Amino acid sequence: MSNTPLAHLEQVKADSRHLRGTIEEGLNDPVTGAISDDDNKLLKFHGSYQQDDRDIRDERRKQKLEPAYSFMIRARLPGGVISPAQWLAFDELARSYCSRGLRITTRQTFQWHGVIKRNLKPAMQAIHNAMATTIAACGDVNRQVVSSVNPQLSSQHQLVQEWTQKLSDHFIPRTRAYHEIWLDGEKITGEPEEEPIYGDTYLPRKFKMGLVIPPTNDADVFAQDLGLIAIIENGRLQGFNVAIGGGMGATHGDDSTYARLGSLIGFVPPEQLIAVAEGVVTLQRDYGNRVERQHARLKYTIDHRGLDWFKAQLEERIGFALQPIRPYHFDQNGDRYGWSKGEDGQWHLGLYIDSGRLWDHDGGLLQTGVREIAKVHKGEFRLTCNQNLVIANVAPKDRARIDKLVAQYGLDGYVQHSGIRRHSIACVALPTCGLAMAESERYAPVLLPKLEALLDKHGLIDAPILLRLSGCPNGCSRPYLGEIALVGRALGRYDLRLGADFIGERLNIVYRENIAEPEILSTLDALFGAYAKDRETDEKFGDFLVRSKAIPAPSQRLIPIVLDAVT
Repeated sequence: MSNTPLAHLEQVKADSRHLRGTIEEGLNDPVTGAISDDDNKLLKFHGSYQQDDRDIRDERRKQKLEPAYSFMIRARLPGGVISPAQWLAFDELARSYCSRGLRITTRQTFQWHGVIKRNLKPAMQAIHNAMATTIAACGDVNRQVVSSVNPQLSSQHQLVQEWTQKLSDHFIPRTRAYHEIWLDGEKITGEPEEEPIYGDTYLPRKFKMGLVIPPTNDADVFAQDLGLIAIIENGRLQGFNVAIGGGMGATHGDDSTYARLGSLIGFVPPEQLIAVAEGVVTLQRDYGNRVERQHARLKYTIDHRGLDWFKAQLEERIGFALQPIRPYHFDQNGDRYGWSKGEDGQWHLGLYIDSGRLWDHDGGLLQTGVREIAKVHKGEFRLTCNQNLVIANVAPKDRARIDKLVAQYGLDGYVQHSGIRRHSIACVALPTCGLAMAESERYAPVLLPKLEALLDKHGLIDAPILLRLSGCPNGCSRPYLGEIALVGRALGRYDLRLGADFIGERLNIVYRENIAEPEILSTLDALFGAYAKDRETDEKFGDFLVRSKAIPAPSQRLIPIVLDAVT
């Protein structure tokens, strides 16, 4: 590979002086609403993407106007924890600078959409003033660290959140570029500062970490580059089982790209966790593919070089051997709704949010509702990896006031929602995502009532079924872990994927390729009928499809699974 030219982005990173590039000059250019392509690539490391409104792209082209450029901003909020004061600041930012309110992402954080260029810096400063940041929320670095959603249920759960924060802090880039560009910090005029973990060109691709607490796999731990399963025995956190090489992205028509579940390689006590994490990250830094970006994720590094090789290299690098994997068990994937009580007597309320979108739209006042709750709430908010919201740390005497506001603003819909709706996820897709091939978030409210009608016909309206919608194969909504998943191919056309399990330990496969809604519904209607008739007690839909041989059974669970599509 030594004589092979690096990918263009690798050179952009190398020449950027640690992510500075000419971003500042581009922001100050009044002639265009955009910045240069190279600076847009660097901007991701600062937590923002340049986008445009694809709904009006053709019309603007006809009028000889440039696209309607705007920017998406993503916060770095380890474990999705937000104070009421921060919520109010983020809400004000959304109303001042953005379109379509607040959006909870599948990585347990907020995205703000529709920020025009002249408002980008004030918006970034508003996030900083709220004691948060956007640095490394995107880009070829360790991004937002996710974790199980309710760590206050016990003191040991809280320890897991503390490790989430420690991991996030340890892997934040050391460059001062963020402070110079967005916060008017003093500019470095000599050699740029050192990046002891990342080096001058950072990682070959994005890197994701996630921690979960059995028996709930609510952060899809095996979808992470580095997945950590907390082992709590006798009421104490013993450490973490370590899984490496998870990743959801793929490319249509390219069989060399695929979704992969993380592989378990051992157990680590808490005091050795940072060393193991840094060893995995730096191995990927040193051996990841910097020529072909579509093969640059950790999953490909592991598969190309071998899992045994990677583990041996890791143990040599960190100077100690991983311990044997500890027993654990998952029984669900997804969020819990309604009130739950922690060991300290405080309460936590889980709320369902359609596709994570909190905004005042079509008569609903969800954004206003949570803003009113934030004005009186004395605990904190927690975002989930399934795009939902937990009002956390509520004193018993405050429950009635929270319940009243939840009912007043229609945030209590989870009580009546179907099993499939309560377990659905959709990515943003059109009109802003540049990668989207089909609708996702905007299609979910169209598709779900039709699926619910079919399920109701077969007596399955309350059956919990994991549904994932994705506008493209890149996998932001983790579609390859859905019992039912639609992966966009073109407007109105999707691959129908089936057969993941309910606990996030088995990938699905393509069942029908490139089909439209009528065939999607007719296919699922038949399968729902068979499921209603022949399922075993407590058998989940994905497991039924495998047991009944409606789909081929994957031969293994926690390694790459790439099967031929069923026709």
